[in-house]
Amino acid sequence: MGSFSIWHWLIVLVIVLLIFGTKKLRNVGQDLGGAVKGFKDGMKEASATDKPADAAQPTQQVGGQTIDVEVKEKTKG
Repeated sequence: MGSFSIWHWLIVLVIVLLIFGTKKLRNVGQDLGGAVKGFKDGMKEASATDKPADAAQPTQQVGGQTIDVEVKEKTKG
């Protein structure tokens, strides 16, 4: 009684298929997959936008000392 056999899991699967139907289960799977894909894309975009911000602040070394500078872009007005 400690563990379920393969037959128990097959019966549970058949009952779930009868209750929800294959179409509804397929839609749930597609929605879940789309959510995971959207999350991964969002994480890639967030890490891509972080990298240029770090590169925008170069450092210069003068006489053994490090000088932090902030780069500002000139705009034509």
